[in-house]
Amino acid sequence: MSQQLYTNLAIFVLSLLVGFEVMSKIPATLQTPMMSGANAIHGVVVVGAFVIAAEADNIWFYLLAFLCAFFAAVNVSGGYTVTDRMLGMFTKPKASSSNKNAGGDKQ
Repeated sequence: MSQQLYTNLAIFVLSLLVGFEVMSKIPATLQTPMMSGANAIHGVVVVGAFVIAAEADNIWFYLLAFLCAFFAAVNVSGGYTVTDRMLGMFTKPKASSSNKNAGGDKQ
């Protein structure tokens, strides 16, 4: 194994530890907003898919570029969807019309 592989592996493990430490310090009520924002920011993965597509020279790299772009788009749209649903929880309910409950049994 090369020195570069060990260096990359050490950086990966350290980033996992730092990420775990940061996430464990955030209150549970802020986990969803933070993660939805992080998913939306991960749009940089789409740029990575474009870079792979630009460097592609055979069918396997084209397939990899397509899969990267697909999963990145799903991740970004999921981040925006979760953010939209989360923000919807903080909006005031719409005023109901008085004719709506005019007749019948109330439940």
